[in-house]
Order: sequence, then structure tokens, then C-alpha cells
Amino acid sequence: MTKQKKIGLFFGSFNPVHIGHTAIAGHMLEFTDLNEVWMVVSPHNPLKKKESLLSDTHRLRLVREAIGDNTRIKASNIEFKLPQPNYTIDTLAYLREKYPAQKFVLIMGTDNLQNLHKWKNYEQILSNYSIYAYKRPGFDSGTFVNHPSVKITDAPLMEISSSFIRQAIKDKKDVRYLLAPPVWQYIKEMHFYEKASP
Repeated sequence: MTKQKKIGLFFGSFNPVHIGHTAIAGHMLEFTDLNEVWMVVSPHNPLKKKESLLSDTHRLRLVREAIGDNTRIKASNIEFKLPQPNYTIDTLAYLREKYPAQKFVLIMGTDNLQNLHKWKNYEQILSNYSIYAYKRPGFDSGTFVNHPSVKITDAPLMEISSSFIRQAIKDKKDVRYLLAPPVWQYIKEMHFYEKASP
């Protein structure tokens, strides 16, 4: 009988994925009881303005480049195949059906934890899943900090954002040290984020 794996689901646009994201994923693997972390790339919501969001396939490729040869972190396109707009509760139901032997845990920042009450069926998420939260500068953990399903981790605090990186690239700044080398390389080759948002 296969041993049940505990898998952390780290959702994001990853537009682009940066060292803050991979540092969180790595921390969750090494300092919690997770066996794997899946970085779930959120597809573009057709109801929202596209702005500077790269295509789903490019963002997935960037996440794969960022992960490199770490077999315990995976880039997941699971949400690409699900109906839009995506709700976390629906993705969780799909994963539970597809991988009944695995146990899924949500990884999120305290900014998302603070707004969890706005999520679709958030009570169901809290009842059925654990949440491993990492601190985000400027956000407290909200009302859910003492919830039995929530575990606050001491992941490194990083004030890096994808929007900052996109703006810096548009302004012709060299931000290579905020990105994994192959991610920076691919962004430069493809000239991503160099033009102003439409």
C-alpha cells in the first residue's frame, strides 16, 4: 500500500515567479511535514483585464525553470483544465477525486489568510484542509490566526513582488538577482514585460 503523501498547494499567478516564491516553497518542504509542494499556476481569468499577465504556458514554463531539478517541488497546470473562473474549493474537490490517496494542504501568505472569509465556501476549506501560512510584511494574520486548521510558519519575510519586478524590467532595471538565472534568461530572450501594460 502506497504511503499517503502530504502535498502543499501553493497557488499563484507567478507573473513572474521570483526567488521569494521558491524560497517559500523550499522552506515549507524543509521545515514542515510536507512531502511535496505543488506550485499551482492560476490561469488567466477571462473576466479580468489582462494587463501584463503572460500566457498560462509561459508562466508555467517560468515556474519549471525556477524549480530546476528539485523533484519534490512541481509546477502544476491543474487549474488550466478546470472551468473558469477558478475557485480554490473546486480545485480542491477535483484534486481529492483525482488523487484520493494524497493529503492536500494549502500554502498561503497572511495577506490571503486575512481575506479568507471572502473566499467561496471558506468554512468548508477550514473544516477539511490545513493551511500553512507564511507572514507577509504589513499584514497580520487576521481572525483565522488561532483557527485549529491554521499553522503559521516562520518562513523568511521577503518584500519582493511580481509587480515590482515587472515595473523594474519595463524601466530597464537589472533585477536578475531577484529571479532564478534560467527565469531571468527566458524573460530576457522573450522580451517579456519590457513594454508598458496596455
